[in-house]
Amino acid sequence: MSSVTAVPLQPVKKSVRIWIWLGVVIAIAAAFGLAWMGTREQVMTKMTNEEFLAWNKTKPNVKTTASGLQYEILKDGEGPTAQEGGAVFLNYEGTFRDGKLFDKSQQPTPFPVQDGASIPGFYEALKLMKKGGEYRLWIPANLAYGERTPDPTRLPPNSMLIFKVSVDRLMTPAEVQAMMQMQQQMQGPPPGAEGAPPQGGAPGQ
Repeated sequence: MSSVTAVPLQPVKKSVRIWIWLGVVIAIAAAFGLAWMGTREQVMTKMTNEEFLAWNKTKPNVKTTASGLQYEILKDGEGPTAQEGGAVFLNYEGTFRDGKLFDKSQQPTPFPVQDGASIPGFYEALKLMKKGGEYRLWIPANLAYGERTPDPTRLPPNSMLIFKVSVDRLMTPAEVQAMMQMQQQMQGPPPGAEGAPPQGGAPGQ
């Protein structure tokens, strides 16, 4: 090719070269990141519950109680925490470690803050909650249903349960007591109580 017809290549500006190399570096980093995330997810699913909880407790913002319950405050609530004998109205979503959903609320659901009214780990977590707060809970199997579950096909034995919950509102013990008394009044006195007609039909029958 003669020097007359040759089209010389224009030199690439230094700023353009920098952007090109930056794009290459970002692309390589993204590829490594996706590969690492895939490996990390595989490792996590192969961990035992104990190994997972030991790893999870090292994550920032994850707190572990003396019983072994782990929780993270996603959004801090306001006011006092729930009281023993009160109630917490929650929107919640329950999953297993693999992300499979096993339960989800359709509307704010009341949970009594009372020992024995729910699984131990959930009961413990209720007492940490404030109105408007959002929390993630990791409940070990021994604080959940353990070997005996109410529905083995839906909740396999020795499953660790993960909940994401948001607190709609709290009820104090006094408010719960007042609500229970109102319900009793609406239902009326039990048969045979003073002022109530005896069982067996109307008089003379």
